Amino acid sequence: MTTTPDTTTAQTGAGTTPRGTDRYDAARDHLWGHFSRQSVYEPVAEGGAGGKMPIIVKGEGAYIWDAEGNKYLDGLSGLFVVQAGHGREELAEAAAKQARELAFFPIWSYAHPSAIDLAERLAAYAPGDLNRVFFTTGGGEAVESAWKLAKQYFKLTGKPGKHKVISRAIAYHGTPQGALSITGLPPLKEMFEPLVPGAFKVPNTNIYRADESLRDDPKAFGRMAADRIAEAIEFEGPDTVAAVFLEPVQNAGGCFPPPPGYFERVREICDEYDVLLVSDEVICAFGRIGSMFACDDFGYVPDIITCAKGLTSGYSPIGAMIASDRLFEPYKHGTTSFPHGYTFGGHPVSAAVAMANLDIFEREGLNQHVKDNAPNFRATLEKLNDLPIVGDVRGEGYFYGIELVKDKETRETFNEDESERMLRGFLSKALFDAGLYCRADDRGDPVVQLAPPLIVGQTEFDEIEQKLRGVLTEAWSLL
Repeated sequence: MTTTPDTTTAQTGAGTTPRGTDRYDAARDHLWGHFSRQSVYEPVAEGGAGGKMPIIVKGEGAYIWDAEGNKYLDGLSGLFVVQAGHGREELAEAAAKQARELAFFPIWSYAHPSAIDLAERLAAYAPGDLNRVFFTTGGGEAVESAWKLAKQYFKLTGKPGKHKVISRAIAYHGTPQGALSITGLPPLKEMFEPLVPGAFKVPNTNIYRADESLRDDPKAFGRMAADRIAEAIEFEGPDTVAAVFLEPVQNAGGCFPPPPGYFERVREICDEYDVLLVSDEVICAFGRIGSMFACDDFGYVPDIITCAKGLTSGYSPIGAMIASDRLFEPYKHGTTSFPHGYTFGGHPVSAAVAMANLDIFEREGLNQHVKDNAPNFRATLEKLNDLPIVGDVRGEGYFYGIELVKDKETRETFNEDESERMLRGFLSKALFDAGLYCRADDRGDPVVQLAPPLIVGQTEFDEIEQKLRGVLTEAWSLL
């Protein structure tokens, strides 16, 4: 169950660094991987596993190659990012052209054409009166900016007590201290506490794990989940709650779609209590669900959208907070400003790449491509329901989670030790060895997550299903 080296496409061997060090050794000794267990790469003699960190050297379309020449289907778009696919020359050229003209200038009381043009374009895509674009360099910063804006907005409009936020259990909203407070994953937070106070959690929309009485009535389940937000606002006090942060499809836990009527009810609740609705679309925007902004796919207009990742298809880092005219109104007068910003927010090169990326979306009809092909992606993945280890296949657009269970009838999940052995001890490596890069995760219950580039179709869907089938069948046999 290994990939076939393709030495014609990628040079085999990681080579050496400019200092003459073997790159595998340099990666182990100097590169600190994000969310990574570094002990995996330490020498066995020092108590580590002695493995080599995979080094990815090339991407083309929906595929990537490692330093040994092995080819993999990128089933996660890097990290929910590479919407338009790898190897897009025009995006690289857009970066080079902008860098030659103006490599950098801040948007602190100044502007440059690429930031202006991108802000106007994003405002045109956004629903309602979300016309004000505040640039960041990533998604966590966009979430951080949204909470800070919500706090200051209510202070400026005579409601200084409104500072708290509500988000959902298991949801991930970023790693800065404020965004981490909004995140609903205790294991990611405990080492960094105390965090920013004022963040509270409500149930998410995982109907697979809902009470049995609600599983067959998605609308009733959605109403229940939304009403928990109203109860939390009432419990904390409406005069203290500033915003509700929700992903259109929740990522952590394995792609929880909103039940019918959920966001309609949430919008009603936010309006009733004068609470801002923040649509955290760092993953879901730019075609991942279908439309440029996923709130359009689910029929609601938020007060703020946070986005990043797919805005440039990953060719250069950028993020944004898009706010309504209502929220910008206090800043149009007198000496008021939003005392917040980032050196590289709205970077000229990143903004130019984003413009070129959005040109590809429009020229190639990527949004409609996702909408047309999403039912086929779902149907192909649902073939895996015949496997005893597959409990649930869920998601929307090109964004899916497959929950793994020990017993399909009872929905019994794996205990912590079993999950550790299966996900990290077997599945992650086995899927990669089979030629599929995706995510095996247990932030919640054990799941395999898939988010391929938006350019793929039935051929890639079938390849994903076949590779998953082989590995999941083997995983079951090892239990």
